[in-house]
Amino acid sequence: MLQDEELLRMFEASGAIRHGHFELSSGLHSGTYVQCALVLQYPRYAEKLGRALAALFSDATIEAVVCPAMGGIIIGQEVARALPEAKSASGIGIPALFAERDSTGIMCLRRGFTLRPDQHVLVIEDVWTTGGSTLETIQVVEEAGGRVVAAGALIDRSGGKIEFPVEASALLDLPTASYEADECPLCRDGSAAVKPGSRYVRSAS
Repeated sequence: MLQDEELLRMFEASGAIRHGHFELSSGLHSGTYVQCALVLQYPRYAEKLGRALAALFSDATIEAVVCPAMGGIIIGQEVARALPEAKSASGIGIPALFAERDSTGIMCLRRGFTLRPDQHVLVIEDVWTTGGSTLETIQVVEEAGGRVVAAGALIDRSGGKIEFPVEASALLDLPTASYEADECPLCRDGSAAVKPGSRYVRSAS
């Protein structure tokens, strides 16, 4: 099992933990931003993290992994790959699906993804701040007929404050303060928040 110190070294070595003044995808402001894509871009790191996260749910019966796009896709794939294949109905391993937003902004399964009635599902996310994307994904799975048995994430920023309707575990607890925009002390100090997430930033050419 990866220790917290080793996990932090992986994130810091890849530049995945940043400090400054950020507007998170939840709309909250924070002085710390975690971009898991920067650590997951390295397949060896992604494989190690997937194995460690999957190990947290070794006692659960899991027949599929579902994650919210975009942040959960890579780690969801790695977790599914690391899970034992005994419960695989297809004989080719545990499937990894992802939920994504449609043109109206509603989270849903697309691209032909389906779940069997009562199929046991593990929902995987990269970072929990408010837990909103994970909760939406749980609802998507239930509406598709699956049964969510647990939820997991690489990092829990909330300090354990999020309440999920299923068993939930994160690989690393990294509580960091976050604020509503009108209560943000960084804003009061005169600095401007940047939006570093993949939804907002276009690479310069």
